[in-house]
Amino acid sequence: MDWAAVHKIWDRWAPNHVGSSGQPLKAALLINYDPTGPSRLLSTIAEQEGIKTDPTELSSFVSFVKQNKFQTESFFIGQNEYIVTSIHESWFCGRCMNSTKPAGEGAIVMQTTAFLLVALYDGSLGSASRAMVAADQFAWQLGRKNY
Repeated sequence: MDWAAVHKIWDRWAPNHVGSSGQPLKAALLINYDPTGPSRLLSTIAEQEGIKTDPTELSSFVSFVKQNKFQTESFFIGQNEYIVTSIHESWFCGRCMNSTKPAGEGAIVMQTTAFLLVALYDGSLGSASRAMVAADQFAWQLGRKNY
């Protein structure tokens, strides 16, 4: 794995899509993830923007993904609990069940060969569409490098 290339892709993508007002994403996480690897190995956070979390906090989320319990259980990112609303071949979407924001909050989780990209956004349908485009752009760039 060429970590320098992954970091370079993230460093070009994140400032244009994550964080400040007007950006499609409020936060994003890039988790090193190998579903075929030994379960004793913790997934590591390769990059994060707009959120501070650690691998221990994410262990239940990674287990949720590994066990493919999308239709029967909810998942947590930080303090927010999400329920899966849409499942696709290499990605799924969730809505925050405990949001205090009037328009709500959502998450898009994309799986690439070696990573999980978690894209968090505020809002509803229009915001979700913008968030999906942003997340897909990053996943596409990683895919070009086969990560």
